[in-house]
Amino acid sequence: MWRHLLSLSVPEWRHHPWRHAVALLALALGVALASSVQMINGSALAEFAQAVRAVNGQPDGVLAGSSRDGLDDALYARLVLDGAVASVSPVLEIDSAARWQTADAAPAGPAAASAPVALRVIGIDALKVAGIAPALMPRPAQTPDPAPAGQAASADPAGPAESGIAGLLAADRVFLNPAASQALGVGAGRRLALRTPDGWRVFQVAGQVAAGGAPMAVLDIAAAQAFWGRVGRLSRLDVRLHPGTAPGAWQAAFERAGALPAGVRWAQADEALQRVSNLSRAYRVNLGVLALVALLVGGFLVYSVVSLSVAQRTPSLALLGVLGLAARDRRRLVLVESAVVGLLGTALGLAAGAGLAALALRLLGGDLGGGYFAGGAPGLAWPLPELAACALLGLGAALVGAWWPARQAQALSPALALKGLGGHGSGPAPLWPGLLLLAGGGLLALLPPIAGLPLAAYAAVATLLAGGVVWVPAVVQAVVAGLSRLPGLRSPLALLALRRARFARQTASATVAGVVASLALSVAITVMVASFRDAVIDWLDTALPADLYLRSSAGGADAAVLPAGLAARVAGLPGVQRVAASRQRPIQLRPDQPAVMLMTRALGPGAPVHALPLLGPALPLPAGEVGVFASEPAAALQGWRVGDRVRLPIPGAPATGVPVRVLGLWRDYARQFGAVVMDAADYRRLTGDDSVNDLALWLAPGADPLALGATLRQLAGPDLPLDIASTAELRRMSLRIFDRSFAVTLYLQAVAIGVGLVGVAASLSAQILARRKEFGLLAHLGLTRRQVVALVGAEAAATLLAGAVIGVALGLLMALVLVHVVNPQSFHWSMPLQVPVARVAGLALAVLLAGVATALWSARRAAGHQAVLAVKEDW
Repeated sequence: MWRHLLSLSVPEWRHHPWRHAVALLALALGVALASSVQMINGSALAEFAQAVRAVNGQPDGVLAGSSRDGLDDALYARLVLDGAVASVSPVLEIDSAARWQTADAAPAGPAAASAPVALRVIGIDALKVAGIAPALMPRPAQTPDPAPAGQAASADPAGPAESGIAGLLAADRVFLNPAASQALGVGAGRRLALRTPDGWRVFQVAGQVAAGGAPMAVLDIAAAQAFWGRVGRLSRLDVRLHPGTAPGAWQAAFERAGALPAGVRWAQADEALQRVSNLSRAYRVNLGVLALVALLVGGFLVYSVVSLSVAQRTPSLALLGVLGLAARDRRRLVLVESAVVGLLGTALGLAAGAGLAALALRLLGGDLGGGYFAGGAPGLAWPLPELAACALLGLGAALVGAWWPARQAQALSPALALKGLGGHGSGPAPLWPGLLLLAGGGLLALLPPIAGLPLAAYAAVATLLAGGVVWVPAVVQAVVAGLSRLPGLRSPLALLALRRARFARQTASATVAGVVASLALSVAITVMVASFRDAVIDWLDTALPADLYLRSSAGGADAAVLPAGLAARVAGLPGVQRVAASRQRPIQLRPDQPAVMLMTRALGPGAPVHALPLLGPALPLPAGEVGVFASEPAAALQGWRVGDRVRLPIPGAPATGVPVRVLGLWRDYARQFGAVVMDAADYRRLTGDDSVNDLALWLAPGADPLALGATLRQLAGPDLPLDIASTAELRRMSLRIFDRSFAVTLYLQAVAIGVGLVGVAASLSAQILARRKEFGLLAHLGLTRRQVVALVGAEAAATLLAGAVIGVALGLLMALVLVHVVNPQSFHWSMPLQVPVARVAGLALAVLLAGVATALWSARRAAGHQAVLAVKEDW
């Protein structure tokens, strides 16, 4: 049966290969974009997972502190004495920075050291780590590597060749992973300076570790505790149990015995992987859905192409029906043709997607544009479930697009169709199907997120789009009827064009479907990006009130603190009117999510209203309580509301957490997983920590920011690298990051418009070529070639104008869902809707002009001498 149906399709593909090629390429492009996004993301996650597993190993249990302060190492001794425990490996992880150093023991000036490189310092017990995380086991080098350019060779008589346990446990020895060696350009035997709270300390590179991932330096845990002020503290304890011991039962017994101290929790070995996966999940899902824009447009192009094919092949299908082909087999014939197109398009799309992903990984690494995997250059991964889903979506788009035309082929009456009768009626198009779909889309937009993702909102966008396409015939008739009443369109040629456009409902729907889909999605993306960008610009005006900003460029949030007294010295410089210091520390509220940023600053009476972009009025602080202001994402993720009392695990504060009152919510577009602002005086009182990370400077009128920046660097000294930026520079950098993050959406928007225009061109060309007899008859009746071309252009303009009206209106409706539902549910950010009228009008005008130009070009070819001869076919 299937071979028989395929053989009936051969003449259609042979005579009109370009018709199905348009739909095939559109489907291939959609599958390629969607699959490439999944491959890039899968490759980045696989690379990160490999690095995480290398560092964490495969312990039976992990005990971790609930805050950045970690846990007390007294727990280590308790675990060692547990009869069920075979081995315990203590680990201390610290964010720091490194630079290669000259042979002098004392830290040298800038000329004797390289630029700092951020890296992770990991303190381990070399006697314990091999059995749990062998990738962290130091491997001493036997011969020193050559010194890099500008660096002197090691003068240490012991050298890196010192073997045995003494070499592994020496306090001045570090071991680098490949990423750190490459970033710093150093090898065994060279000196390396690591940033500690007391300044730069010089170590000897004694070898390497096999762990991959980001730059990392491994050293003895006792040295790490001493040099970074963490004596008695650990980040985690990796536990290996004796064979036969069930980890779950042992952990439960450990807790029941009261051996689990406050502030300590059981963790998963791949917890960091889960956090990064959750961090990028919303971004990559949104990116993947936007990549399916081309696939969605491809589905409408399949509908357009197949509808036109069925309309033009009605006599052939009717003849097949008279010869015995059943109605259900006519439907199957159309669906089989579309399935073949879908299979070919899917196969081509998967191959093209692999090429796009490989090229992106080679040129850009694993960064998806959102900065989640910056710096990695992973190999190409093949996430089979995601690729299978892309393939099914490609095939499904082809079959769904062909379903309604296939039903039309099944419903035709062969006897009437052979006589040219029984065609689709030209009466008013029904409005209720479109209204039902639009209402359904509105209801879907009101549903909550599913598993933290706006899946219902995306279904709402697709339903709204389908409703808009269903309304095409009714809007075409309404637009044409309105144009017919205009006084300037009363000429016979104009009335003929409008009358034909009014009654050609089926061909109009097929032609305009691609226009509506591509224009609506492009308008929606344009409005969403413009709204987000304008909101970010307004937010930056409030978030950056000072003239100049200063911070240390070495290490992470904990390590990159400024020296004590620097703020006072900066405030005394000429040209500085005011200085505001702030502190930032990540706090872990939930183990499966990235840390929330705790920010401290001076919040005097009334200051929050001016210092933070609050979303509403702030509550007064009750006496004796500590107040905080939570960012919009933090409140959404943690379920906080204004007035709630919550506990924050602040490092240095009591292990049970600090009870605070949420006094207000503020808008923050910089930290996706949230931030909490606390008054600096409260923070110092609770923790005793008076260090700061950032300084904001207000300058006197006429002060030179460049000269002041040089003075600040001289004041800080060569051992404290500073990042200094003006408000204008930070604005430009922020907007550049924003534009980079949304560059791919603009590219997908251009692709959608291009695919839609190709579909319009193919559909119009096919219709015009099929009307050669009509053009020949018009020529015999006295119309010139120019008049025939003008007639076709007027018809196309009327039809495409209706498509542009629907596309713009539908795009604005979909933009409401994207701005007010998808963005808050995905990233927990709210923003006002901003419509860039000029850009939206430009999109609509470009589609309209391109479609009319295509119609005129095709009509000029079809209305020539061959059109007159085509009339002889009926003689």
